Parts: sequence; C-alpha cells; structure tokens
Amino acid sequence: MHLLTLGVTDLDRSVRFYRDGLGWPTSMKEGEDVAFFQLGPMVLALWGREQLAEDARMPAGEKAVFSGVAPAQCVASKAEVDAIQDKARAAGATITKPASDTFWGGYSCYFTDPDGYAWEIAWNPFWELTPDGGVRLPSG
Repeated sequence: MHLLTLGVTDLDRSVRFYRDGLGWPTSMKEGEDVAFFQLGPMVLALWGREQLAEDARMPAGEKAVFSGVAPAQCVASKAEVDAIQDKARAAGATITKPASDTFWGGYSCYFTDPDGYAWEIAWNPFWELTPDGGVRLPSG
C-alpha cells in the first residue's frame, strides 16, 4: 500500500492533530483542500469525507457502506490501473468508479472488496515511484 486517505469532517482540525500534535511533516500548501504526509515509503492523505465519497462514487452518510477510508496503490502507468481493475473485477470486486482520467491530472479506478472496503488504484504523474515500491512526494 502506498497511500492511505482518511475522509475527515474538519480538515484544519485533522491537519493540526497530525502536523502539530504528532509532528508529521506535511506538503499541504495554503488554501488546498487536501493534506499529504510522507510516512516512510507511504503517504497519508487527509481529504474531506464528502469529497472522498463523491470521488469514489459512494454514499458518504452510510458508515456501513463507506467508512471514510480509501487505501490506494500507486502504479507506474494507466495500463497498470486497467490491468489491476480487470483482475479485481475477475476476483469478484465491485467496480464503483471505472478507470478514467481524474480531475487532478492522473488516472484511477475504485472498487470494493467482498466486504465492501473501498480501494483506489491510481497512476499519478506528479509522484515518483521509488525502487523499493514506495512513493515520493515532490518537495516544496
């Protein structure tokens, strides 16, 4: 896993908790509606619960359906997103958002596993995939 996105109800409060309370460095810029934290080879993202649910095309108000968490795997190409989506579908996953270009410039899909947990597979042209399988955020 490369990215864990938490859907939060108050982004500022959550950023204060992780950045100021726990001391985790963030790459969040003033005015952005998402915060990223580098955690070794993984990244934690904080994003509004409603926006995350909308992106995954899942209802936000039903905790049993959408928990506010969307683990993600970053891959090296759009073709890899498509291939993993096909494997997930073949394994019995429900595709909630078919692979497509994203509003932020990447390419991703969402699916749920047999228990209903949402997963995202994404190609992000702005992040580097490291040789150890991690992701590296751009500096600054």
